[in-house]
Amino acid sequence: MQQFAQHYNNKYLKIKELSLDKTSSSKVRTIRNVTCPFCGILCDDLVIQNQNGKVKVIENRCPKSTTAFEKELPENTPKIKGKKVSLEEAIDAICAILKKSHTPLFAGLGTDAGGMRQVMQLADKTGAVLDHMHGDALIRNTLVLQDLGWITTTMAEIKNRADLIIFAGTDASHYLRFFERVIWNKQSLFNLKNDKRHIVYIGENLNTKAGISPTGKRPTVLNCKTEQIGEIISSLHAIVTGASIDVKEIAGIKIKTLEKLAEQMKAAKYGVIVWSPAELDIPHAELTIQNFCEIVKYLTRVTRFAGFSLGGNDGATTANSVCAWQSGYPLRVNFNKGYPDYDAHHYSTRNVLKNKEVDALLWISSFSSNTNAPRASIPTIVLATPDTKLNFRPDVFIPVSTPGVDHTGQLFRTDSVVALPLKQVRRSPYTSVHSILKQVIEKI
Repeated sequence: MQQFAQHYNNKYLKIKELSLDKTSSSKVRTIRNVTCPFCGILCDDLVIQNQNGKVKVIENRCPKSTTAFEKELPENTPKIKGKKVSLEEAIDAICAILKKSHTPLFAGLGTDAGGMRQVMQLADKTGAVLDHMHGDALIRNTLVLQDLGWITTTMAEIKNRADLIIFAGTDASHYLRFFERVIWNKQSLFNLKNDKRHIVYIGENLNTKAGISPTGKRPTVLNCKTEQIGEIISSLHAIVTGASIDVKEIAGIKIKTLEKLAEQMKAAKYGVIVWSPAELDIPHAELTIQNFCEIVKYLTRVTRFAGFSLGGNDGATTANSVCAWQSGYPLRVNFNKGYPDYDAHHYSTRNVLKNKEVDALLWISSFSSNTNAPRASIPTIVLATPDTKLNFRPDVFIPVSTPGVDHTGQLFRTDSVVALPLKQVRRSPYTSVHSILKQVIEKI
């Protein structure tokens, strides 16, 4: 797999150099079809310009990609307890900590597929517990998939087929180009016109502006508290099956409104329910997601319907996928027993730190400087972007490069079915997570 990935990178990910000003001695490199690694939808149509190491997004930008790609790297160095050291000394310090550790915790896990493969190898070697910084959101989906299964779709299917899209508890505003890339398309494979799509929002404080079609068609909005979304979906499920509900309204929504939506759902040629597990930050959120999945299953008896989960930021989908391939389980796995032991709740970062079940922490965040790395009373190693600000001094800190900006790699998109190649758009003085962990594995 690694040989194939290297061949793919060498063959397809070469940066094309173009001189935009023949009178200038400086070279400008224009890189097309760049994948943005800074949110889960992985837009792969960016055009990046690099002039003397200064990067600019010149086409298909969004505020998030512009900020992330164009920020200048600050100067930073590896440190041991705040003291500047060489990279080799920092790696030796990491090895010393992990050699003494009985059960380390590898968390954050904000890296690409190559970096996560090294995480898995090191975890197997050291008996570590694994959890992602977005582990709570991942688990909300995982519990439903494990218990009852689901029917989900892809971004391409929504783009080309969906005529009814229901946003439940999310407005997709954290995925800034979702509507541009998936909903309001200039063209689709099956000639689905934008005015044939109908958008529905269910939840509270949702920004519904993006749901207005280019022709001015407004979305349907059902305002209710996030905690009541499951109740609304359960009621729709009952109505779809033909059951009668002897009340005038549910969660402040009139029954007639729900009945109308239920008919729209049955009449849709291809309906989709979209949710974001991170935004369903309520007790037992997995039960709400389960409601989404169960009504989808029933509707597939009469039409085509599917679910779609928005997430995957900071390499979350990738980390979960690589862990599942190599261990047989999703994240929140403990390798300390000599075999992978999975527990969705027990092995959360919060619980193992609170219960003092781990004696060292390795935190990884190569995409975002806002990592919220936990402050723990155990030896702590942080591999993070050079602009990361911590509210504590880790035992070892190494600034790392970012996949898709400073080096090539691969990430899985939020729908889990497409792995997209990441290009290098600038040179960085910092080392990749993959390289650092590989050296640790060789030395430990």
